[in-house]
Amino acid sequence: MTKRAILLANLGSPDTPTTTAVRRYLNQFLMDPYVIQLPWILRRMIVSLFVLPTRPKASAEAYQSVWMPKGSPLIVLSEKLKNALQARLKMPVEMAMRYGNPSIEQQLLKITADKSIEEVLYIPLYPHYADSTVTTSIEEAKRVIKKHGLDITLTIIPPFYDHPQYIEALVTSAQPYLEQPYDHVVFSYHGLPESHITKLDSSGSQCLKQNNCCQGSHPAHKTCYRHQVMRTTECFATQAGLEKQRYSVAFQSRLGRAKWLGPNTEDTLRDLAQQGAKHVMVLCPAFVTDCLETLEEIAIRGEEVFKEAGGEKLTLIPCMNDDPAWVNVLADWCQN
Repeated sequence: MTKRAILLANLGSPDTPTTTAVRRYLNQFLMDPYVIQLPWILRRMIVSLFVLPTRPKASAEAYQSVWMPKGSPLIVLSEKLKNALQARLKMPVEMAMRYGNPSIEQQLLKITADKSIEEVLYIPLYPHYADSTVTTSIEEAKRVIKKHGLDITLTIIPPFYDHPQYIEALVTSAQPYLEQPYDHVVFSYHGLPESHITKLDSSGSQCLKQNNCCQGSHPAHKTCYRHQVMRTTECFATQAGLEKQRYSVAFQSRLGRAKWLGPNTEDTLRDLAQQGAKHVMVLCPAFVTDCLETLEEIAIRGEEVFKEAGGEKLTLIPCMNDDPAWVNVLADWCQN
């Protein structure tokens, strides 16, 4: 029987909440051609002239507001997930980050130091497809394997945005919060530039070209982030019994001047408050692990926006993190 190891992969985090560490992290992240999809020279100019001079300091302050005693929330919570999964399996489990540490290269070399490992089951922890998350993560794993001549089979778990087990685990982890009184649920997904969506539509006539482009069935949906987040929302709402008028979809984390998917989360929170909503729940299904984008951008800044507009309370529904239901799903995938 083939001896398998598991490698979970997530986006990454700076090593410390300092301007220097954040600058190093942002440089690696934003210079990835899958993230800023422009020629190298233009990417370099944008990052060096418009991002790195000012953003690292502000981002470092944001990280400081949510930093845990043991480190970055994403790293700490990812380690807890890895440990919980390892406790369920007899095969090795490691966790890697696309940017920062521990890197995909470090972890693949660690795994393959055991010469009996023949297969690595690679699980990018992104429910929805995007070049800037899924593709770059997979390509980095392939680069490392080729660079070091690693004699392993790389088996990849594809995006699982509407997988019944994922949806069930997501609903199960959120259920205790949905049982509380609230006025509205906002499904806040990480945003993407619209060009990232249309670039992947080989037909050139489906994605963002018509009002109902995410409905029905179309080959472009296999790589369409917007379709997939809408599908996650639909599946979640059906299973959780949410009424259509009590939830909405929005997109957070815009960067730069390109046209991004909308509506924007902060605008949505303002509108809800101005319409009379007093208590909103915010769920962030693009992330399986809590991080800066959930703990600071939503739970801190999002709440400030909502209250300034007249709302009273914003509750962040935590990501699945190491919820037993999610660990059970991963364990099942790893053993099949």
